[in-house]
Amino acid sequence: RERFEFGGRDVASWFPRHMAKGLRQMRLALRRADCLVERSHIPLSGRNPALQEALGIRPHVLVLNKMDLADPRRQPVSGGAGPGPGEAVVSQAAGAQSDSPVPVSLQVVPMVARLVADGPRYHRAESSEHNILVIGVPNVGKSSLINSLRRLHLKKGKATAVGGEPGITKAVLSRIQVCEKPLMYLVDTPGVLPPRLGDVETGMKLALCGAIHDHLVGEDVMADYLLYTLNKQQQFGYVQRYGLGQPCDHIEPLLKHVARTQGRTQKVKVLTGTGNVNMMMLNYPAAAYEFLRDFRAGRLGRVTLD
Repeated sequence: RERFEFGGRDVASWFPRHMAKGLRQMRLALRRADCLVERSHIPLSGRNPALQEALGIRPHVLVLNKMDLADPRRQPVSGGAGPGPGEAVVSQAAGAQSDSPVPVSLQVVPMVARLVADGPRYHRAESSEHNILVIGVPNVGKSSLINSLRRLHLKKGKATAVGGEPGITKAVLSRIQVCEKPLMYLVDTPGVLPPRLGDVETGMKLALCGAIHDHLVGEDVMADYLLYTLNKQQQFGYVQRYGLGQPCDHIEPLLKHVARTQGRTQKVKVLTGTGNVNMMMLNYPAAAYEFLRDFRAGRLGRVTLD
């Protein structure tokens, strides 16, 4: 396929109401912030334009997460440009291993301290403590980063809840200390999407990375868009993964094959002339979810959606 037909889908329903409240709270918290730490799974689509206005007036660290699942052939920073003044970019692997010789948890604190020291602090110039706002779209690991920094620098347990679904953090929390020297506090914030996504394709990329609940978008159309994207990028790892003879251009035969070979079936009641009959049929939604889960775990190869 040369293009993907989105069928006139309206993405307005993908914006939960609690995000509007969270966005207002974050803008208020920006007044007390010395630096912003932004986490993102996708280098372009994974960043909220509603927060970009704040990035130009505060030192900013962008943490690109799950880089071990990204396509190494694709440039992770837009246009190949490096970070500008008051900015820094660091990448992190999904698991314990990373290509970087220094783990992200060890890089963030000295990087933030350097950026804050090099820039004006305006009304906070007399304070020796550092207030850091952690931002990003839903389900990119903001809370996990805070807990990791506390374990490393303070030898403390987790201070904020984490989960594999978007929407765990619902409101801006109180300050959480993550380091003694320098004295540094991080504020966890709810994952926030813009009230109106720029286009459906951006929303679909966010959904594939878990920033939007699957059921709001539909596992079937997400699986179809994922197949389109893999084929467009010549990423045919799914062929070997599922034992297909060749790449396929449409999602139905792929889901049928996955459901059949992996035993994804469901009992369906069928009304006949002689009464109700229970029949076993292939479970296409379960096969679609398996396809999405394999992509998110990196079992279909290293893919960058942007």
